[in-house]
Amino acid sequence: MQADSEFHGPLQYSPVWMWAGLSLLLLLAGWYVFVFTSTRRPRMDKNAADVAPLTDLPALKAAYLQRITDVEHHAAAGNLAARSAHQEISLLLRRFVRDATGVDAPRMTHADLAEHPLPAAAAAIVALYPGEFGPEPLPAVEATAATAREAVRSWS
Repeated sequence: MQADSEFHGPLQYSPVWMWAGLSLLLLLAGWYVFVFTSTRRPRMDKNAADVAPLTDLPALKAAYLQRITDVEHHAAAGNLAARSAHQEISLLLRRFVRDATGVDAPRMTHADLAEHPLPAAAAAIVALYPGEFGPEPLPAVEATAATAREAVRSWS
């Protein structure tokens, strides 16, 4: 026996639930966009070399020339192995480029440096490669130091 012979369709959900679901999806998409954009590295400006020097260039040159001379003296005294001296001089030259221009030269390869508008730095670094990576016998530390000093002195 049926109590009610009338057909009842399914109950409709409130429109509030649809808008709440869409809001949650938009919030989730916004979160992904925020995380993606906030963790990206800023784009490098192609004219990074056109930016003014970050510091007093004559004082910077004098400081790095003294450091190169110190490494040369340590190698001559036998306190530093020849290959280590070559690597230290190369690192000093790369740090000079970084401090003079703001380009992160200590972390760049020769090819990376050549892509930047820093041809003098790339040429000086490649001239130091035989002492750093070449087979024995190594070039004289004095020659490497002279090359690095000339690169620092001629920097403008």
